[in-house]
Amino acid sequence: MPDRVPTPGNQPADEEELRPEDAMERAASGGIQAESALATAAALEGGPSEYQASLWKDAWRQLRKKPLFLIASSLLIVFILMALFPGLFTDQDPRACDLANSAGKPQEGHWFGFDIQGCDYFTRVVYGTRVSLIIGLLVIGVDVVIAIILGSIAGYYGGFWDGFIARIADIWFALPTVLGGIVFLNALGERGLLQVSFVLIFLQWPTLTRLMRSSVLSGKEMDYVQAARALGASDWRIMRSHILPNGIAPVIVYGTIAVGIIISAEAALSFLGVGLQLPAISWGLMISAAQNRILIHPHLLLFPALFLSILVLSFIILGDALRDALDPRLR
Repeated sequence: MPDRVPTPGNQPADEEELRPEDAMERAASGGIQAESALATAAALEGGPSEYQASLWKDAWRQLRKKPLFLIASSLLIVFILMALFPGLFTDQDPRACDLANSAGKPQEGHWFGFDIQGCDYFTRVVYGTRVSLIIGLLVIGVDVVIAIILGSIAGYYGGFWDGFIARIADIWFALPTVLGGIVFLNALGERGLLQVSFVLIFLQWPTLTRLMRSSVLSGKEMDYVQAARALGASDWRIMRSHILPNGIAPVIVYGTIAVGIIISAEAALSFLGVGLQLPAISWGLMISAAQNRILIHPHLLLFPALFLSILVLSFIILGDALRDALDPRLR
């Protein structure tokens, strides 16, 4: 296809060629919005968006200066290490129990005391991190993939597909997460990690899909997308190289916050007795077992609830920091 595109002015379209460097010059003179000039030049070259790359680099420079981001990231690294390598934090077996130590209080060598079965409570809490992180990351990871596919189709093509996907999402929005989880998990019978994750994936995809759709709707009208389309780029290439890299930021921000929401939802379902089942090691199950012993043995509630709160708060702070860094209007 020819490399020439129509240009304003008195010269005919076939006498002037719009080159990447011309796009930058026109941005300075007001012909193209400054914030999309680099991306327009990249589209004319057929390569990836330099503007998108600079956006993430600039966001990283902003994040490194935020103490809350550094604290939240450090805490998440510790929790990930707990999930992957619990042996770094304890050398005891979480299922090695002695009823003689039932509900024992914290003491030297057993900093969190013992649970009702006489198991070392610190070890149980450490091993409970794995389940919470796996469910949170698995659910949001799958939902992000669903959101990218459905949101891109709805936003880019519009029409029938947009209306069809939007109406299905509206139906899902009407179903509360906890209530829906109770109904579907009771229907499943067996409630392991995969079953709980599947139900939460099933219930949580519409929000991320709506965010992706909105990003695609605004992104497909940008100058660099129009330039790529004028040069004959396919729909797949436009979405993969231009719309998706520049429009996925809101999905990543909300997805980071939503990991904490999913972890809380799993704990709530386990607390209500419809989530994970024994012998699974879960903070929600620990809190459920401690609910009738709060006044007598408060440590049974304190430690898993504290770890759960810190993990959820870390994801929320991380998501807020990402939002501030990726949205120039909030700086």
